[in-house]
Amino acid sequence: MADTILCGIDVGSSKISTIIAKQSEEEREPRVMGFSSIPSRGVRRGQIVDIHQVTDAVEESVEKAERMAGAKVQSAYIAVGGPHIESLNSHGVVAVSQPDIEISHDDMVRVIDAAKAISISSTREVIEVVPREYIVDGQDGIKSPLGMSGVRLEVNTHIITASLTNLKNLERCLADLGIETRAYVFSGLSSALAVLSDTEKELGVVVVDIGGGKTDVCVYVEGALSYSSSIPIGARHITNDIAVGLRISLESAEKIKLYLTDEKVKQKMKEEKQDDIDVTHLGIIEGLKSFSYKTVIDGIIRPRSEEIFDKVLEEIDKSGFINQIPSGLVISGGGAMTTGLIDAAKRIIGMPARIGKPQFISGLIDEVMYPQYASVVGLLLYARDEGVVDQKLHFKDFDKIFRNLSLKGSFKKTFDLFKSFIP
Repeated sequence: MADTILCGIDVGSSKISTIIAKQSEEEREPRVMGFSSIPSRGVRRGQIVDIHQVTDAVEESVEKAERMAGAKVQSAYIAVGGPHIESLNSHGVVAVSQPDIEISHDDMVRVIDAAKAISISSTREVIEVVPREYIVDGQDGIKSPLGMSGVRLEVNTHIITASLTNLKNLERCLADLGIETRAYVFSGLSSALAVLSDTEKELGVVVVDIGGGKTDVCVYVEGALSYSSSIPIGARHITNDIAVGLRISLESAEKIKLYLTDEKVKQKMKEEKQDDIDVTHLGIIEGLKSFSYKTVIDGIIRPRSEEIFDKVLEEIDKSGFINQIPSGLVISGGGAMTTGLIDAAKRIIGMPARIGKPQFISGLIDEVMYPQYASVVGLLLYARDEGVVDQKLHFKDFDKIFRNLSLKGSFKKTFDLFKSFIP
């Protein structure tokens, strides 16, 4: 197999990121060749509000990544999120086509198609169907029934749907740039691929991807994605609160928020135990020289952080899996670095929590190993896994054909023919 160029584009509310990687046969991990992230324009809460601004911003981001990679992008995987995302769990049942031999890939495709046959609004489109478990003749908990014997095949799936209008607008933006859309991937799922370990998925875990204008939630139970949703509150709301509380502009509030996330600043405040923070060096245009650390952390950031996790707790409760997630929360996205966020998560949800940083990639990774880029890195892993499945499809039935030939085919017919002549 020749090296494959993979590209992921995350069109978010606060930034538009593009990542280009090379996938070779010898290496399991995609090798990052180019990366670019620029401030977003024309997107609010994960939805396009100005298509021309988005097209220009995506073009700028893709061009920068292409120059860095020295490769041209022909097609890309796109991360989508926001309140227009909805999910449901569905069940499919089929009879195995050749029960005397084994369950084939065709049977697995048919049963997933049966589970996909659900009634949804004409304004929505299915973007992801994730098999949670297969059931063969009443035996449940099967991850892959391929090659097993059985008569009745069932599947429990998790289906994610998105607004058709938003998908069409994204597709148009990329088509204008000559880029084919390979697939839309829910940004919460994409982040989960980049930050979760297999052990966490098996035990049960919640991924909380806090973006600029929305927070995506994914619940994994027994190794499979079982619930997805999106909350219309994000890190930008914390910035807005700081701007209102200190009577400064959004730009100045963002500077202060980022300054407070710095580990050195956190450590300094713990050691010195003083309340006033000098921010003269930040060059706040409103002339703000200092402010009370306790007022900003406990009076402004903390209430909004708690509101975000109150909403997350509601979603976990709604999923019905609240008692099946002992691994707790893994928090990714740009908002994950906000001061006091992990403490708020542990306090409100009552479970362990950690910050999720992207992994499972190699190459030029210095710029992307941060929580805010988990979603765009996850697109590479999604693309890689889809490519592996595509390759398997090309060879999926040769084994079955030869088995059919030997068991049911010409050899048996020839033997029967000779047998008929024997007196």
